[in-house]
Amino acid sequence: MPNMANNMGNVFGGVILSLVDRAAAVAATRHARRPCVTVSVDRVDFHEPIYLGELVTALASVNYTGRTSMEVGVRIEAENLLTGRRRHTNSCYVTYVAIDEKGHPTAVVPVLPETDTEKRRYAAAEQRRRRRLEDAQGGG
Repeated sequence: MPNMANNMGNVFGGVILSLVDRAAAVAATRHARRPCVTVSVDRVDFHEPIYLGELVTALASVNYTGRTSMEVGVRIEAENLLTGRRRHTNSCYVTYVAIDEKGHPTAVVPVLPETDTEKRRYAAAEQRRRRRLEDAQGGG
Protein backbone atom coordinates (compact mmCIF):
# COMPACT_ATOMS: atom_id res chain seq x y z
CA MET A 1 0.00 0.00 0.00
CA PRO A 2 1.21 3.55 -0.68
CA ASN A 3 1.43 4.47 3.02
CA MET A 4 3.92 1.60 3.52
CA ALA A 5 6.49 2.91 1.02
CA ASN A 6 9.13 5.60 0.98
CA ASN A 7 9.44 8.27 -1.72
CA MET A 8 11.40 5.83 -3.93
CA GLY A 9 8.51 3.35 -3.98
CA ASN A 10 10.23 0.81 -1.70
CA VAL A 11 8.41 -0.70 1.27
CA PHE A 12 9.75 0.62 4.59
CA GLY A 13 12.01 -1.79 6.46
CA GLY A 14 9.92 -1.29 9.59
CA VAL A 15 6.84 -2.56 7.76
CA ILE A 16 8.74 -5.71 6.85
CA LEU A 17 10.03 -6.15 10.41
CA SER A 18 6.46 -5.89 11.71
CA LEU A 19 5.39 -8.60 9.25
CA VAL A 20 8.33 -10.77 10.32
CA ASP A 21 7.37 -10.47 13.99
CA ARG A 22 3.71 -11.24 13.35
CA ALA A 23 4.45 -14.29 11.16
CA ALA A 24 7.03 -15.61 13.63
CA ALA A 25 4.62 -15.09 16.55
CA VAL A 26 2.01 -17.22 14.79
CA ALA A 27 4.55 -20.03 14.23
CA ALA A 28 5.75 -19.86 17.87
CA THR A 29 2.23 -19.77 19.31
CA ARG A 30 1.09 -22.59 17.05
CA HIS A 31 4.04 -24.71 18.18
CA ALA A 32 3.78 -23.91 21.91
CA ARG A 33 -0.03 -23.74 22.07
CA ARG A 34 0.61 -20.94 24.57
CA PRO A 35 0.97 -17.16 24.34
CA CYS A 36 4.51 -16.23 23.28
CA VAL A 37 6.54 -13.05 23.58
CA THR A 38 9.38 -11.77 21.43
CA VAL A 39 12.77 -11.95 23.17
CA SER A 40 15.14 -11.00 20.37
CA VAL A 41 15.48 -10.46 16.66
CA ASP A 42 18.78 -11.50 15.12
CA ARG A 43 20.50 -9.58 12.38
CA VAL A 44 18.17 -8.69 9.52
CA ASP A 45 19.57 -8.44 6.02
CA PHE A 46 17.61 -6.62 3.34
CA HIS A 47 18.84 -8.38 0.19
CA GLU A 48 16.58 -6.55 -2.24
CA PRO A 49 13.94 -3.84 -1.97
CA ILE A 50 10.26 -4.68 -2.04
CA TYR A 51 8.40 -2.41 -4.44
CA LEU A 52 5.01 -0.83 -4.01
CA GLY A 53 2.33 -3.16 -5.43
CA GLU A 54 4.24 -6.41 -4.96
CA LEU A 55 2.71 -9.29 -3.02
CA VAL A 56 4.74 -10.01 0.12
CA THR A 57 4.78 -13.50 1.62
CA ALA A 58 6.26 -14.46 4.99
CA LEU A 59 7.26 -18.09 5.57
CA ALA A 60 7.98 -18.96 9.20
CA SER A 61 9.12 -22.16 10.90
CA VAL A 62 10.21 -23.12 14.40
CA ASN A 63 13.80 -24.28 13.90
CA TYR A 64 14.83 -25.00 17.48
CA THR A 65 13.42 -25.14 21.00
CA GLY A 66 15.06 -24.74 24.37
CA ARG A 67 13.17 -25.38 27.59
CA THR A 68 10.91 -22.31 27.26
CA SER A 69 12.28 -20.60 24.16
CA MET A 70 11.97 -21.12 20.43
CA GLU A 71 13.93 -19.84 17.46
CA VAL A 72 11.70 -19.06 14.50
CA GLY A 73 13.20 -18.54 11.06
CA VAL A 74 11.36 -16.18 8.73
CA ARG A 75 11.86 -15.84 4.98
CA ILE A 76 10.27 -12.91 3.16
CA GLU A 77 9.48 -13.15 -0.54
CA ALA A 78 8.14 -10.50 -2.90
CA GLU A 79 6.16 -11.34 -6.02
CA ASN A 80 5.47 -9.16 -9.01
CA LEU A 81 1.85 -10.08 -9.69
CA LEU A 82 2.06 -9.11 -13.38
CA THR A 83 5.10 -11.23 -14.24
CA GLY A 84 4.88 -13.87 -11.50
CA ARG A 85 8.55 -13.34 -10.64
CA ARG A 86 9.26 -14.14 -6.98
CA ARG A 87 12.31 -12.89 -5.10
CA HIS A 88 13.78 -13.75 -1.70
CA THR A 89 14.17 -10.30 -0.17
CA ASN A 90 14.77 -10.81 3.57
CA SER A 91 15.51 -13.42 6.22
CA CYS A 92 15.97 -13.33 9.95
CA TYR A 93 15.61 -15.32 13.14
CA VAL A 94 13.36 -14.34 16.02
CA THR A 95 13.47 -15.84 19.52
CA TYR A 96 10.25 -16.25 21.50
CA VAL A 97 9.46 -17.46 24.99
CA ALA A 98 6.19 -19.20 25.82
CA ILE A 99 4.42 -17.80 28.87
CA ASP A 100 1.81 -19.13 31.30
CA GLU A 101 -1.31 -17.41 32.64
CA LYS A 102 0.79 -15.35 35.08
CA GLY A 103 3.24 -14.22 32.41
CA HIS A 104 6.04 -16.54 33.54
CA PRO A 105 8.12 -18.59 31.10
CA THR A 106 6.73 -22.08 30.62
CA ALA A 107 8.06 -25.24 28.98
CA VAL A 108 7.48 -25.90 25.28
CA VAL A 109 7.31 -29.13 23.32
CA PRO A 110 10.71 -29.88 21.76
CA VAL A 111 11.29 -29.64 18.03
CA LEU A 112 12.12 -33.05 16.61
CA PRO A 113 13.82 -32.50 13.25
CA GLU A 114 13.16 -35.26 10.74
CA THR A 115 14.08 -34.11 7.24
CA ASP A 116 17.58 -33.12 6.15
CA THR A 117 16.44 -29.50 5.91
CA GLU A 118 14.95 -29.57 9.42
CA LYS A 119 18.15 -31.16 10.80
CA ARG A 120 20.31 -28.51 9.08
CA ARG A 121 18.11 -25.67 10.43
CA TYR A 122 18.15 -27.21 13.92
CA ALA A 123 21.96 -27.52 13.99
CA ALA A 124 22.42 -23.94 12.74
CA ALA A 125 19.92 -22.68 15.32
CA GLU A 126 21.83 -24.49 18.09
CA GLN A 127 24.99 -22.65 17.04
CA ARG A 128 23.20 -19.27 16.97
CA ARG A 129 21.75 -19.96 20.44
CA ARG A 130 25.20 -20.81 21.78
CA ARG A 131 26.57 -17.52 20.38
CA ARG A 132 23.66 -15.52 21.84
CA LEU A 133 24.24 -17.05 25.27
CA GLU A 134 27.97 -16.34 25.06
CA ASP A 135 27.27 -12.74 24.07
CA ALA A 136 24.81 -12.35 26.95
CA GLN A 137 27.47 -13.59 29.37
CA GLY A 138 30.02 -11.13 28.03
CA GLY A 139 31.99 -13.69 26.08
CA GLY A 140 31.30 -12.31 22.61
